[in-house]
Amino acid sequence: MPESSPRYPASLPVGIVVNGAAVRLEVDARESLLDVLRERLALTGTKKGCDHGQCGACTVHLDGRRVLSCLTLAVQADGRSVTTIEGVAGPGGELHPLQQAFVDHDALQCGFCTPGQVMAGLACIDEGHAGDDDQVREYLSGNLCRCGAYPGIVAAVRAVADRREAG
Repeated sequence: MPESSPRYPASLPVGIVVNGAAVRLEVDARESLLDVLRERLALTGTKKGCDHGQCGACTVHLDGRRVLSCLTLAVQADGRSVTTIEGVAGPGGELHPLQQAFVDHDALQCGFCTPGQVMAGLACIDEGHAGDDDQVREYLSGNLCRCGAYPGIVAAVRAVADRREAG
């Protein structure tokens, strides 16, 4: 009698804190965090660009660190905290300083990459990688912009980093 292959559950229970709100749901073991955020939780600010981890449009924070949600399984977020672009603005809907800096520095055109750029920019600042333009460019090099808004993006990140550093 041939040995049978092990059976795995089709879905698994997951508990995630998303933008400060506890969420419990059943997810397919193969389901990406990106698909759960967009399709199940209707948080469509996180974009599906390449779906291969090459463009950065799906960047979110997992326990305060940036991750590509298209390459992160939803089950990996179990018991953890996820922040999406929808969780960045203030409680009254006021823009985060980096979001405002994107507006002020013309750091967006079509806007498709903007959520991922903002999330990566926040991590860049929080992790101390915004000391100069070259450092920002290097740190954000995994986030692609088809419109070429890179000068504005770098300027926005540097402006917020400089203000934070100045106190």
